[in-house]
Amino acid sequence: MAQGRARAALRAGRPPLRSPGRPPISRRAERQRFWRLIAKGLTSEDAAIAVGVSPVLGTRWFREGGGTPPISLEEPSGRYLSFAEREEIALLRTGRALRVPRARTQGRGKNFVTRDVLISQRPAEANDRAVPGHWEGDLIIGLNSSAIGTLVERTTRYTMLLHLPPMEGHGGPRAKNGPALAGHGAGAVRDAIATTITDLPEHLRRSLTWDQDAEMAHHAQLRIDTGLQIYFADPHSPWQRGTNENTNGLLRQYFPKGTDLSRHSRGDLDAVAAALNGRPRKTLGWRTPAEVFNEQLRLIQQGDSVATTG
Repeated sequence: MAQGRARAALRAGRPPLRSPGRPPISRRAERQRFWRLIAKGLTSEDAAIAVGVSPVLGTRWFREGGGTPPISLEEPSGRYLSFAEREEIALLRTGRALRVPRARTQGRGKNFVTRDVLISQRPAEANDRAVPGHWEGDLIIGLNSSAIGTLVERTTRYTMLLHLPPMEGHGGPRAKNGPALAGHGAGAVRDAIATTITDLPEHLRRSLTWDQDAEMAHHAQLRIDTGLQIYFADPHSPWQRGTNENTNGLLRQYFPKGTDLSRHSRGDLDAVAAALNGRPRKTLGWRTPAEVFNEQLRLIQQGDSVATTG
């Protein structure tokens, strides 16, 4: 690159031009002194001579600034700006309004999560999948706020789907402090989980892990109704419910994003769950979730019959 510039300069008959580069720091100091003198009442020519620059340059500085200093005349404080101060300066430069969180969203949906129901309190037998009966749950959201609930057993990967049809009055005005009419409010989700999972033996409903969304606000009543211990994953940590997240990805083959999920009936959901539970899984030794889950059911029934006989 440098050789090319040198050859071009030889052809032009003059040495290569050098970039003036960034103005020296002293020029900023000179401009600050210039504007301080302007503030004291000196003319632009007299202020320029006083700081050691030409009167023409002083006149240009004065015109470019419109008669007001374009730079701060205060001495540096020597302290670093806080993150909030830097953010405010950046917003002022872009001309955007400072975004203030709405009070409604600040306190939304998290007051029901206490320390004793965090995932860190979940027993080790659930973490290592050694004992069946520990479930993960979530919602799949579709068009018009439609939803389907998903429950996946961690050991067997067995899946059950929750039918969450919209409630009467959905699409119209909602009563203040009334239930969520889309069908996946806290009450509807609690009832759907209880109806679905209470058909299982007690040994297969030990715990349920969910994310910290508002549909699980009634988890205390759900624990009473079903005997399930409820735990909540940490915010923004989907890997803590990895089994459920992977299953939701498979379910999107049947329930694509951007579609109305409320058009699927209870029978449709059962058919999809049966298809998913009939897929052989490498992690299960190429057995299906249905085979492994039914095996656990047989072991529990055999244990109960032995205990009854004894």
